[in-house]
Parts: sequence; C-alpha cells; structure tokens
Amino acid sequence: MSSPSTIDPEQAFDVATEARLRTMPCGKWTRYEPDVLPLWVADMDFPVASVVRAAMHAHVDCGSLGYPPAGGLPDLRSAVVDRLASRFGWGVPVEAVEPMPGVIPALFVGLEATSGPGDEAIVQPPVYPPFFSIIDRAGRRVLHDQLVDDGAGYRMDVAALRAAITPATRTMIFCNPHNPTGRVFGRAELEALAEVVLEHRLWVLSDELHADLVFDGRHIPFASLAPEVAQRTLTLYGPTKAFNVAGLKIAFMVSENPALLAHVKARAASRMPGVNVLAQAATIAAYRCGDDWLAAALAYLRANRDYLHERLRSEAPEVTAHAPEGTYLSWLDLRAAGLGDDPCAALLERGRLALNPGPEYGPGGAGFARLNFATSRATLADALDRLVATVRGER
Repeated sequence: MSSPSTIDPEQAFDVATEARLRTMPCGKWTRYEPDVLPLWVADMDFPVASVVRAAMHAHVDCGSLGYPPAGGLPDLRSAVVDRLASRFGWGVPVEAVEPMPGVIPALFVGLEATSGPGDEAIVQPPVYPPFFSIIDRAGRRVLHDQLVDDGAGYRMDVAALRAAITPATRTMIFCNPHNPTGRVFGRAELEALAEVVLEHRLWVLSDELHADLVFDGRHIPFASLAPEVAQRTLTLYGPTKAFNVAGLKIAFMVSENPALLAHVKARAASRMPGVNVLAQAATIAAYRCGDDWLAAALAYLRANRDYLHERLRSEAPEVTAHAPEGTYLSWLDLRAAGLGDDPCAALLERGRLALNPGPEYGPGGAGFARLNFATSRATLADALDRLVATVRGER
C-alpha cells in the first residue's frame, strides 16, 4: 500500500487531459459535440486507482466469472462493515449490509417498502433529480422541504418541514453529503431532523453515497445518531463516487432493522439482478487498499474547489457559490449573470460548456447550474475561461 506522498498527481490526476478524455467511450465525454467541454455528470475524469484495476484483473485471471456466492464475495460485506466503523465510527453487524446494483434501484425498492401508493415522500430541493422520478414511478406523491440559503450555506428549515408533514407522509429521501449543494450536515442539524422523524414516525432513505468525499467537517451517518433512529433508516452507501467506478453499478443498503431490511430484500429479489462480480472485487480492493489514492484525490479536489471559487470571485463576481464541504460538485448561482432561468442553455450554446441545468433539481434551481470539478486542473481552467467569457458577453 502506497502513501499519499508517493502518488504522483501528474500521473494520477493531471493525466486526465482533454485529448485523452475524448478517447474514452464514456457517457460524459460522448454525449456532446467534440467542441463542447463536459463538466456535467458526476463521474471523475481521473484514472481508476491502480489497486482497484489490479483487483479486477486478478479476478478475471483466476478464471471464474460465474455467479458469486449469495450475499457477495467472502470479504465484501465485512469490508463495508470495517469501513463504516473505522471511517465513521458506526458499528453495524455484517447482516445489516445488503449489496445492491446501484443507489437508484435501491432507493426505489426502499421507497416501495416504506410507503404505499398515494403516500407522500419528502425530498429537500434543490436535490438530485432522480429522487423526483423515483417517487413518481413508485406511484407516490412528492412533498418538498426546500433547503434555505442563509448566506453562509444551505440549511434545513426544520420548522417548515414539521409544518409540511401530513397524515399521508411516510418516507423521507435524505441526501448527505448533499447533491448538488455540497453541504455536509452537522450533528446538531441531523439531531433536529431526527426529532421530526421520530415524532412523525417517518422512514428515512438516507443517500450517503458521497460520504467518503468530505473536505470540511466529518460525515455522520444519520442512522448512527441513536438506536431508535437506526430502526427507521435505510442507508445507501458505496464506492462508485469516491473511487470513480460508477459504471460498475454497486451500492450497499445498510439497516439495523432486520425486519425492514428483509422486507426490502424480498422486493429486490424479484425486481433487480444481483451485483456484478467484478464490481464486488473492485469494492473490496477500494475499501481495503484504496484510501491512500482517495486521500490524494481529495487533496487534488480540494485544490480544484479552491481554484474554482477564487476565479469566480476575481473574474465573474456575478456568479456566486458556496464552497462545497463535500462531493466534487459546485452549485453555481448565475441569477445575476443575465442568462435566464436555465443558464446552462446559454453556456452550452455560446460557451460550448456543458453543465447540469439547475431547474432539473426542483424548486430553487432556476438560474443555477451544477459544475463537476473532478477533472484535471487544465481542463477546469479551460471550462472557467469559457464560463467567464460567456458571462461577460465575450462568447
């Protein structure tokens, strides 16, 4: 295992040049025309950690690509349990961990298990757009609890949440670290939310996929607050964002409520496939041997974050954003830039820069855009040149 000091940023991260990336057969770099610079979908542009690639090669070389054992490869769930304990101080038994083929399908079956047709599910916009479609496809109704920008960052309005809950409200889909705002909610905020959850006997689907990508503060799993909170929570966690393996489609549903987890597993068994065996091998390697790479990636991402926000302050003060505490996503407020409710359209047409449109993130998204800064510094610099020129009317 190498230390962060032996990981060469030039080879690990700067190597993600535009010329190289345009040869990659991935959705991020093939969706748009060749002159468009894509900083949209939440993939990192960096090469996958060598320990993860080696583990997948080793599994292929062993000659077996058959069905893995029920419950996963022998060390899979133990690796997750050990990681949750060492990284977040959250101790759960192996039986509390269930492999899933991605967060989105896991959220879907979790919503079905915790609510019925016509029931309400709470989301906190601006938030990851698939939350809305999951609720719609499941035949549930969405209840908005909009996050509030208090000038220092986005906060939960717990009083407004409590007032909005109705007798039909069953489930809350919670996102922490938050996509797209980058908030990492602190203990006091989480405890205030837990009071509401327990008071109204809500179920919580807690999307904590970005938990390993925290710059400021410490990620606190919602279920770790108290045993009674754990009994009402299904936590979604996984390696795909932190270790840049989104295409492997793997996540973990964690719950200390055996009956609830069994209910979810029964629904999942008839609705989704098992987890790809190479994804399992990659996860074990990432969680057992990949933290040196992750530490180096976090340092690079932090520097990118700071570079991005300093350039906005100095060159495009009309574009504002709170420096994210976690994730590699920046939620840009372009309402003062004169580019309309969907500034991404102007950025794409005039700047040839592809970001995620803010209106897709629900109420509070008009005039905003989400930018993914998990790329090489040179690519980020080019993107900011285009953004600044567009805002200034130079493109």
